[in-house]
Amino acid sequence: MSIDELVPDDHLLRLIEKYIDFSFLLEKVRPYYSDGNGRPSDPLILFKMMFIGYIYGIHSARQLKREIKMNITYRWFLGLKFHEPVPHHSTISWNRQHRF
Repeated sequence: MSIDELVPDDHLLRLIEKYIDFSFLLEKVRPYYSDGNGRPSDPLILFKMMFIGYIYGIHSARQLKREIKMNITYRWFLGLKFHEPVPHHSTISWNRQHRF
Protein backbone atom coordinates (compact mmCIF):
# COMPACT_ATOMS: atom_id res chain seq x y z
CA MET A 1 0.00 0.00 0.00
CA SER A 2 1.32 3.45 -0.87
CA ILE A 3 0.94 6.66 1.09
CA ASP A 4 -1.13 8.05 -1.81
CA GLU A 5 -3.72 5.29 -1.35
CA LEU A 6 -4.19 6.26 2.29
CA VAL A 7 -5.22 9.86 1.58
CA PRO A 8 -8.97 10.22 0.94
CA ASP A 9 -9.91 11.72 -2.44
CA ASP A 10 -12.02 14.41 -0.78
CA HIS A 11 -9.43 15.49 1.82
CA LEU A 12 -8.83 19.26 1.86
CA LEU A 13 -5.10 18.93 1.25
CA ARG A 14 -5.67 16.66 -1.74
CA LEU A 15 -8.01 19.28 -3.21
CA ILE A 16 -5.48 22.05 -2.54
CA GLU A 17 -2.72 20.00 -4.18
CA LYS A 18 -4.96 19.39 -7.18
CA TYR A 19 -5.80 23.05 -7.80
CA ILE A 20 -2.72 24.96 -6.61
CA ASP A 21 0.65 24.56 -8.29
CA PHE A 22 3.16 25.60 -5.64
CA SER A 23 6.15 25.37 -7.98
CA PHE A 24 6.07 29.14 -8.59
CA LEU A 25 7.43 29.56 -5.06
CA LEU A 26 10.79 28.05 -5.97
CA GLU A 27 11.64 30.97 -8.25
CA LYS A 28 10.36 33.51 -5.70
CA VAL A 29 12.57 32.22 -2.89
CA ARG A 30 15.67 31.37 -4.94
CA PRO A 31 17.50 34.61 -3.91
CA TYR A 32 17.18 33.63 -0.23
CA TYR A 33 18.87 30.24 -0.55
CA SER A 34 22.53 29.41 -1.02
CA ASP A 35 23.62 25.93 -2.09
CA GLY A 36 26.79 26.00 -0.02
CA ASN A 37 25.61 27.79 3.10
CA GLY A 38 23.77 26.31 6.09
CA ARG A 39 21.76 23.13 6.38
CA PRO A 40 20.14 21.79 3.23
CA SER A 41 16.42 22.47 3.06
CA ASP A 42 13.58 22.34 0.60
CA PRO A 43 11.77 25.70 0.51
CA LEU A 44 8.64 24.09 -0.92
CA ILE A 45 8.40 21.66 1.99
CA LEU A 46 8.98 24.46 4.49
CA PHE A 47 6.30 26.64 2.88
CA LYS A 48 3.82 23.77 2.79
CA MET A 49 4.57 22.98 6.43
CA MET A 50 3.69 26.51 7.42
CA PHE A 51 0.64 26.33 5.16
CA ILE A 52 -0.52 23.25 7.10
CA GLY A 53 0.10 25.11 10.35
CA TYR A 54 -2.01 28.08 9.26
CA ILE A 55 -4.86 25.98 7.84
CA TYR A 56 -5.13 23.74 10.89
CA GLY A 57 -4.27 26.33 13.56
CA ILE A 58 -1.00 24.75 14.65
CA HIS A 59 0.99 27.70 15.96
CA SER A 60 3.86 25.91 17.69
CA ALA A 61 6.76 24.75 15.50
CA ARG A 62 7.34 21.82 17.85
CA GLN A 63 3.69 20.80 17.66
CA LEU A 64 3.68 21.22 13.87
CA LYS A 65 6.66 18.88 13.60
CA ARG A 66 4.93 16.30 15.84
CA GLU A 67 1.69 16.50 13.85
CA ILE A 68 3.46 16.10 10.51
CA LYS A 69 5.48 13.21 11.87
CA MET A 70 2.26 11.34 12.75
CA ASN A 71 -0.23 12.45 10.09
CA ILE A 72 -0.08 10.48 6.84
CA THR A 73 -1.99 13.11 4.89
CA TYR A 74 0.41 15.85 5.96
CA ARG A 75 3.35 13.67 4.89
CA TRP A 76 1.68 13.02 1.54
CA PHE A 77 1.07 16.76 0.99
CA LEU A 78 4.72 17.49 1.74
CA GLY A 79 5.98 14.67 -0.45
CA LEU A 80 7.61 12.91 2.52
CA LYS A 81 7.75 9.14 2.63
CA PHE A 82 7.14 7.17 5.83
CA HIS A 83 10.86 6.84 6.59
CA GLU A 84 11.86 10.43 5.76
CA PRO A 85 12.48 12.77 8.67
CA VAL A 86 10.45 15.93 9.21
CA PRO A 87 12.54 19.12 9.26
CA HIS A 88 13.66 20.16 12.76
CA HIS A 89 11.34 22.51 14.65
CA SER A 90 14.08 25.18 14.80
CA THR A 91 14.20 25.22 10.99
CA ILE A 92 10.44 25.75 10.91
CA SER A 93 10.67 28.56 13.50
CA TRP A 94 13.53 30.32 11.77
CA ASN A 95 11.81 30.25 8.38
CA ARG A 96 8.52 31.39 9.90
CA GLN A 97 10.25 34.42 11.44
CA HIS A 98 12.67 35.37 8.67
CA ARG A 99 11.53 34.12 5.29
CA PHE A 100 7.76 33.83 4.96
